[in-house]
Amino acid sequence: MSTESVTLAVPDSLARELDSVGEGLLIDLLERGLREFKIERALDRYARGGISFGAAARQAGVSRSEFARHAYARGMEPPFSAETLAEELD
Repeated sequence: MSTESVTLAVPDSLARELDSVGEGLLIDLLERGLREFKIERALDRYARGGISFGAAARQAGVSRSEFARHAYARGMEPPFSAETLAEELD
């Protein structure tokens, strides 16, 4: 896996908190945050009618059943297909 250095300017209070964690945890935090951001962005586009449920799940990088769980958690009523039902039962 190739890597690239990134420099971020963050508020002092956040920098002090991040000083106490290792590089591995910082990478994990960034990966989790990016994943959640992608899911939120896809949910927003789906809710506004900009894309279909399946396209939104693909954009978020998650399965339709996982995307449905995120949608339900936000009070949305996603469509339930036979494929989604099969994924839930597995």
